[in-house]
Amino acid sequence: MPTLVEQIRNTGIKSGDILLVHSSFKSLGVPDPEEFILALLEALGADGTLLMPSLSYQQEPPPVHRTNTTPSCVGFLSEYFRKRAGTVRSLHPTHSVCGIGYQVHELLDTHRNDSTPCGQHSPFNKLFYQGGKILMIGCGLRPNTSMHAIEEYVQPSYLFGAPMDYLITDAQGHTFNKTYLTHNFKGYVQRYDRVRDTLGDEGLQTGVIGQAPVHLLDCEILFEKALAALRKNPLHYVDREL
Repeated sequence: MPTLVEQIRNTGIKSGDILLVHSSFKSLGVPDPEEFILALLEALGADGTLLMPSLSYQQEPPPVHRTNTTPSCVGFLSEYFRKRAGTVRSLHPTHSVCGIGYQVHELLDTHRNDSTPCGQHSPFNKLFYQGGKILMIGCGLRPNTSMHAIEEYVQPSYLFGAPMDYLITDAQGHTFNKTYLTHNFKGYVQRYDRVRDTLGDEGLQTGVIGQAPVHLLDCEILFEKALAALRKNPLHYVDREL
């Protein structure tokens, strides 16, 4: 049976890649999250960069965010990675990203300049221009945060809600207030699984890692094709709630 590293490489991940991972950790059938992270890092090599979303839009109370302690609300592996020694976290109250590796500071450090969830300075947006890849592990194609970065180019009517003032404490302990636009989506259901039809056989690979079905997306191709679909129909990747 192939090792975890071999399975990861068989999906199309190469040494030197910038990889953003969304996961359902239980689906892997791997008991130790550290074993899996080390396998990812081995596959990416010394020149690679590993990223995971550390979203915190469910934190209590909503207007307070502390980079070093506010937990991720998007799964076990994301929160384990956030707390792991050596992990860096971007500064954003609801849509931060954690990472480690060769280009981590280039990708994460400017996120503090955005005032929207996935703006031009965010790692989600930078993936499109730096040859990034997105690995979806056991979670299908719907929970793809990078799609919000594409939506920001079009700004469909459902995307943004009211601005909110947050009290932020950054990784160095500096505290300040900043106003951000928040997501809305009221009355709509996200259907980012439709990228399967958008991409076809180009820019989307499938495979298995551990016991989990996985999807690997090429960010450059995703950006080009999904943006074209949204410009043609701004509601392409949502359904109205019944």
